[in-house]
Amino acid sequence: MANPATLNTAAASIDAVGGMLDGPQGPKPRKRFTRNNIIIYGTLIVVALYYLLPLYVMVVTSLKGMPEIRMGNIFAPPVEITFEPWVKAWSEACTGLNCDGLSRGFWNSVQITVPSVVLSIAIASVNGYALANWRFKGADLFFAILIFGAFIPYQVMLYPLVIILRELGLYGSLTGLVIVHSIFGMPILTLLFRNYFTSLPEELFKAARVDGAGFWQIYFQIMLPMSLPIFVVAMILQVTGIWNDFLFGVIYTKPDLYPMTVQLNNIVNSVQGVKEYNVNMAATLLTGLVPLIIYFVSGKLFVRGIAAGAVKG
Repeated sequence: MANPATLNTAAASIDAVGGMLDGPQGPKPRKRFTRNNIIIYGTLIVVALYYLLPLYVMVVTSLKGMPEIRMGNIFAPPVEITFEPWVKAWSEACTGLNCDGLSRGFWNSVQITVPSVVLSIAIASVNGYALANWRFKGADLFFAILIFGAFIPYQVMLYPLVIILRELGLYGSLTGLVIVHSIFGMPILTLLFRNYFTSLPEELFKAARVDGAGFWQIYFQIMLPMSLPIFVVAMILQVTGIWNDFLFGVIYTKPDLYPMTVQLNNIVNSVQGVKEYNVNMAATLLTGLVPLIIYFVSGKLFVRGIAAGAVKG
């Protein structure tokens, strides 16, 4: 009587030979250079060049001396690289009466951005958590009013906020500007956190309630550890918006407390002396460096946060 193991081996060999006779198996290889691929990648390359070309011009101009810039070829790489424009933009360029460059505005922007981001995200995350998991009387009306506030033009609120901050004794201070940024960031951040918390499994919340966990215990021990992606989304949105803000900075602060964007405007639009394009380009790059670095460092989490619930209802 034949050994069963031998029979199995023979059957497997027959199947393999039959498969070879039938021809190659699996999906048909796809061509790399199809018409659709050429159109898609060609469009992406054109769009990328459209956005990267100004950045390239800014970088190469900031590394040139003024004699080389006066030759007129803005696309040519620098013959002799110099970082003097960067040094001057940071510590020597005049931003009005002060000639200490962007360094003063940088630290002002840090003092504005950090507390504004922390305060707005902390309050909005609790708001979103409460609206998603703790239904209370009037929750829908509260949420509708909050979202409506996101669509009110900033210009409508400028003068009333000036009056309010003046009466509170906060007009012209960094604290007043922090409050303004925190308030205006609240509606959209609340929407993001509410949608994210709604997308989390409801069974986790119910199980915690059955075990006797309260409002804050569930928030800190269950919701926060699962919410890193949406916190990164909120941080990037707030840092980008607050750091790049010009309107609120020029209205609600005074010259000594101007953020970096206002001082950049003063450098670029200065009408005294020679127009130093290399210094202007270096100052512009320095101003945009912080949000750019934050986005590149946390870009993957940003995409995860958007996909995981930032656009879900």
